[in-house]
Amino acid sequence: MRDIHATHNLIAVSANARETAINTEQTLDTTMLCSIDDTANLEPRREHNGSQPTGKEEPDTIYDLGATGSLPLSFEMAQPQHFAFLLGYGLGSVSTAARGDGYRHTITPITGDLDALRSNPSFTAAMRYGSTVLKRRLASLVINSIEATFAADDWVKIKGEAISTGKVTESVTEESITAAENVTTLTLATNGVQGSTAAERLDNVHRIVVELSSGVWTEVAYSAVSAAAPAAITITAPGEGVTERTFKVLYAPTAETWMTFPSRVVETPLRISQMTLNVGGAWDGSAFAGGRQLTAELGTLTYRLDNAMQVKFVPGSSGAYAGRALRGGRTQTLSLDREFREYIMQRHIAANDTFGVHIVCQGDFYDITNHYQVELVFPKVGVLKAPVSVRDKRLAEVGDLQVLEHDTYGSVICRVDNKVETYAA
Repeated sequence: MRDIHATHNLIAVSANARETAINTEQTLDTTMLCSIDDTANLEPRREHNGSQPTGKEEPDTIYDLGATGSLPLSFEMAQPQHFAFLLGYGLGSVSTAARGDGYRHTITPITGDLDALRSNPSFTAAMRYGSTVLKRRLASLVINSIEATFAADDWVKIKGEAISTGKVTESVTEESITAAENVTTLTLATNGVQGSTAAERLDNVHRIVVELSSGVWTEVAYSAVSAAAPAAITITAPGEGVTERTFKVLYAPTAETWMTFPSRVVETPLRISQMTLNVGGAWDGSAFAGGRQLTAELGTLTYRLDNAMQVKFVPGSSGAYAGRALRGGRTQTLSLDREFREYIMQRHIAANDTFGVHIVCQGDFYDITNHYQVELVFPKVGVLKAPVSVRDKRLAEVGDLQVLEHDTYGSVICRVDNKVETYAA
């Protein structure tokens, strides 16, 4: 039986290799351990004719304008690979070099657009719903926004919002068959039905209906599905005559290559106790110098990236899905929630000066000298506001920091060390 428990869900992506062009699916290479609530959805674009003089008070037609898609990607126990994947596609420029038995991925914001139809590289994703109601593959997802959270006594977390052009391939299809109403077997045109056993094949037929009178569809009982291709489906005849009727069979055809999900990459999650945070120093192109390390006073540090992605339907693309995905303008912010132990942050506001921020989150060793690691460098930030408040009878302040673009080093440098060979390549 199809199982609808969400713990059976799977999400896979083309983390290692970007799509070669918009709406050109890439091979899925990594299954991701996302939040149980993350679900890929299509967002249909529909309009009705209620504004037209139809001779009726209410609309009588709905126009199909295609669809776009969305996929949240939330990692409640974030690993270095999750930062590399989300920021690799979210910032857009990745260079990789060997580091011990693994690799260092240096991720920076892409300059301008990747090509005429994409500002950032796009990836392909697929989702298995339950076990297995449906498998759905979405082409050309782009990262619209990212939020990474470093909170005291917790796992490091990162989540991304991906949106897509709406090009979709699904594991369930519907086929129309014309046959007499007294038939007891329906044969598909070319496809077999997915399943290695009789029970699995029967379960992979979702519905059969027949139009016994105009516009009226009646359910048809079915009891067996052959292993052949095309498959023969045993049904209970819906009528006694030989009048030809239209039957519709909703089923999962024999699996295509993309429907086999790849394996997961195994890395240990990162904890906040594995993080160091320096505020006030400077980046020299290879290392961060100076600054003040924040320790027990830190409550939460949150990094946000917003690409303001716009997915558009343009001439030359299919009417069923969009053909362009461009950035509306990248913005990045940091939010620093800490105990109000001194006047430093308030002084930054008074002076309207800028400074650097350096985050390192280090996990286990992947060889004898190198750790799984995430490093974030913000060469130039300024404080917008830092109101003082009372929390748990102690003074606190939340500094809203604007990430600025440094003349030499840009706005952000992310370095991820792990054993994966490429991201968004």
